[in-house]
Amino acid sequence: MSISKRYKENFEKIDINKDYLLDDAIEILNTSTKVKFDETVDLAINLGVDPKHADQIVRGTVSLPHGTGKKLKVLVIAKGDKVDEAIAAGADFAGDKEYLDKIKSGWVDIDVIISTPDMMAEVGKLGRVLGPRKLMPNPKSGTVTNDVKNAVEEIKKGKIEFRVDKNGIIHTIIGKSSFDKLQLAENCKTLMAAIMKAKPNSLKGIYLKKVTLSSTMGPGIKLDKSIFLN
Repeated sequence: MSISKRYKENFEKIDINKDYLLDDAIEILNTSTKVKFDETVDLAINLGVDPKHADQIVRGTVSLPHGTGKKLKVLVIAKGDKVDEAIAAGADFAGDKEYLDKIKSGWVDIDVIISTPDMMAEVGKLGRVLGPRKLMPNPKSGTVTNDVKNAVEEIKKGKIEFRVDKNGIIHTIIGKSSFDKLQLAENCKTLMAAIMKAKPNSLKGIYLKKVTLSSTMGPGIKLDKSIFLN
């Protein structure tokens, strides 16, 4: 079956004028025509913020109870015993100059970078490479730390970072199509609770405007946002 035909079949199952309850939306995903790979399940959250103002940038981290289903490649920039600590905790790569030089040469085959504070002066010099790819370690996301063991373990277990883009939208993964309904629902609710908690104090208007659930090759399903406002 062609992608366009599959998409059309799945789209026809959705009422575009309806806001679906979370369980109903997940059921539609689970009964949709499948592709041959384990699709990613994503949320797009439209917020009523203006990211041009620093006090309205919504960002944070959250540990999804069932992980993301995606195996993340983690690099730890550190020296000495911290390198051994990182590898023992499950980091895919760990070291200092070797990996800094590789990144300078264009290597970015990684999903998350953790750095010890003493290495950030060197890591910061790679801002042009890491910044656009959202790989720059940041204390607010827990990726600049001396506790590399805990940082690596949390990421491997399903800790994710979310950040609003320039259009006021947060795009993030909440699992895979192979997850059961309960796993996807709990991941979604955990993420949304964190986003609601991150509402800027300076915001005067509507915060949560729209929430859309989708799979990699499927159409978006608009959720009833009232379930996240309680």
